[in-house]
Amino acid sequence: MSVAPTRLVAEGLAMRYGRRRLFEGLSVTVEAGAPLAVTGANGAGKSTLLLLLAGLVSPTAGTVALTVDGRDIPDRPLAVGFVAPALQLYEPLTARENLDFLSRARRLPAGATDVALDRVGLLARADEPLATFSTGMRQRMRIAAAVLHRPPVLLLDEPGATLDAAGRALVESLVAESSCVVVVATNDPAEAALCPRRLTIG
Repeated sequence: MSVAPTRLVAEGLAMRYGRRRLFEGLSVTVEAGAPLAVTGANGAGKSTLLLLLAGLVSPTAGTVALTVDGRDIPDRPLAVGFVAPALQLYEPLTARENLDFLSRARRLPAGATDVALDRVGLLARADEPLATFSTGMRQRMRIAAAVLHRPPVLLLDEPGATLDAAGRALVESLVAESSCVVVVATNDPAEAALCPRRLTIG
């Protein structure tokens, strides 16, 4: 018996801020193993679309539904790994302390922190405060926080920003994660090329 793929379905999405309309009647389906790049001019609504898909913002109209192994997931924010420039961790805390806090909040098993730090290449810096990290290392920490709970959905907003070649290779491995629904908001042609499908808005 085949298992239904993990699927994120948006139907008829519209988003307005006052009189300003970002998009209207937007429908898209993204399945695990078929990542989607969202492109468009600055201000077109790429980041807003990811917030809607994550369930962190409510649309003006339309719906978003997530199914994992054929089961509806009503609480999308808990099922999503989200990477965005505006997401901040606690700079006075160490990398390990930051992720341990998130791990306890999600009731994850022991060892989840080290697995995530190792994946982003920061395990050797685990006990240093984030205040000492470069911008690229902080971006890696955002990625570590996103993958900490092994989410079925990864939403990546300009994930390669500030990253070096090794960090961009990390992003490539995330996009290629076949067990996840992956959506990448980007205007970087190299990042967009990692995805077999593209949605241009604006």
